[in-house]
Amino acid sequence: MYHNILVPVITDEGHDNEASFRVAEKLASKDAKFTILHVLEPIPSFVLSEIPADVLNRTRDEIQTSMARMTQALPDSEGKVISGHAGRAIVDYVSEHEIDCIILASHRPGFGDYFLGSTAARVVRHAHCSVHVIR
Repeated sequence: MYHNILVPVITDEGHDNEASFRVAEKLASKDAKFTILHVLEPIPSFVLSEIPADVLNRTRDEIQTSMARMTQALPDSEGKVISGHAGRAIVDYVSEHEIDCIILASHRPGFGDYFLGSTAARVVRHAHCSVHVIR
């Protein structure tokens, strides 16, 4: 049983994070702490200068609203939003916060993933704790 479980999520519509939450609950000890993490990928400055501020603010508000809903769906959880490259940011977060298990949803890898790598593949290779990948 795990005590400090990280569940990285995507807040886009169409992504169902329920399976990750259910697995996290099943693998948790009685006193487990859950962290639901969303990583905002950096936007290149040449693109950022073309995006209206209200669009960025609205997007951040939508992410916060979605995260609030998710923390209600997983009891005793805390939502966090951080910035960075998803794979690296998750691994860094794990090492800084004494996470002992990651529950990570993944898509089925395509041909391009063998050359570029996916977030799940990076986390599995570099995290120094248990990683459960949900497909």
